[in-house]
Amino acid sequence: MPAIILPERCDRSVVEALLPQFSDAMTKGPLEIDASGVTQVGQVLLQLLASARRSSSGWGVTITPSPALLDAAELSGLSAHLFDEDI
Repeated sequence: MPAIILPERCDRSVVEALLPQFSDAMTKGPLEIDASGVTQVGQVLLQLLASARRSSSGWGVTITPSPALLDAAELSGLSAHLFDEDI
């Protein structure tokens, strides 16, 4: 299973740099995203993660969140979408 480890700071420029890696990994089946070290969460990261979860409906994307990512997802109303395995 491909895995992507996110850096501490995930702003627009970082997420843009990650797009090719996400695109490539999404074609290979289930994807594991390690966001446990993320301390700064940009809205664009939440959008990327939500898109990855929605696009992978057939095989799944698992996200290991950091406290900062959990907080940002809660504030944006995306917690259930990003972390609920039954989506």
